[in-house]
Amino acid sequence: MIFGTRDSAIDVIRARVGTYAYGMGLGVMLVDEVYPGFPGDVRNASAYPFPIQYDIVQGVDIDKLVFHEEKSACLEPILQAARRLERIGCRAIVAECGGFAYFQKEVAAEVSVPVFMSSLLQVPFAQQMTGMSKKVGIVCAYREHLTEHHLVSCGIDPASNLAVMGACDDYSCPEFDNLWNASKRPAIPTAGFARAETDFVSACKDFVSKNPDLRALVFICTGFQPFARSVQREVGLPIFSWGTLLDYAFSIVSHRDYYGYV
Repeated sequence: MIFGTRDSAIDVIRARVGTYAYGMGLGVMLVDEVYPGFPGDVRNASAYPFPIQYDIVQGVDIDKLVFHEEKSACLEPILQAARRLERIGCRAIVAECGGFAYFQKEVAAEVSVPVFMSSLLQVPFAQQMTGMSKKVGIVCAYREHLTEHHLVSCGIDPASNLAVMGACDDYSCPEFDNLWNASKRPAIPTAGFARAETDFVSACKDFVSKNPDLRALVFICTGFQPFARSVQREVGLPIFSWGTLLDYAFSIVSHRDYYGYV
C-alpha cells in the first residue's frame, strides 16, 4: 500500500481507550500449526494490500479445531486471541480456517470490532445474489467435518439449497493433506503449487458438472484462494473465498476516498 501524501484529514490524533497501536488493518487468528501458505493463503500476508496482524490461538491446532467432534476446549483460547488482536488495535478480526466458523457468535459477542470468523459468512449473500431456488456450492477440505453448527453460526439455513464438496475426502488433493492433515503430512509440511492447482481445479470442475444448477462457489478453506482464478476460468461461476472476505472486511473498516472528475 503506497500513499503519495499524508491524509490531510488526519490533523489532531487522539488515543482510543485500551488501544496500543494505530493504522492497523485486519487481525488474523492462526491455528497453532507450522505450515506454509502460497500467496493468497490467509497465513501469507504478502498478497494482501492492507496491514495484517497475526496472533496464534495457543494450543488450538487443526486436529482440535476441525477433526475433533468436541470443540469446547477451543473457545477460551480463541476468545483470548480475539481480545489480544482488538487490544493491539486491529480494526476487524478474521481467522484463517473455516473451522473457526463454529465460534462466530461467541467471538462477535466478545469484542467490539467486526468479526469475520469464516468465509461461510458469504453464503447467505451468495444465495440472495443468485436466487434461493439456485444452488450455492460450498467447497471445503473435509466435508465430513462441516457440521450444521458451523452453518447456523454463520447465518446459513442448513436446509437451504446447498451443495457441499470436500476436496480431500470426496476427491484426491494430497497437496492439501500434506499441509493440514497431521496423520498424512511429512515431517516438514511441503506442497507443490502445480500439482495442488491441477488436482483442485479438476475436483471443482467435476463438482460443478455434477451440479449443473450451481450458480456460485464459496471456498471456505484458507488455502483454496490461490487457485480461485484458475477454477473460475474453467467453471465460469462467481467465486467467494477468504480473499474476497478479507477485501470486504478491510473495506468496511477503512473506507476508501474517491478521486475523479465530472
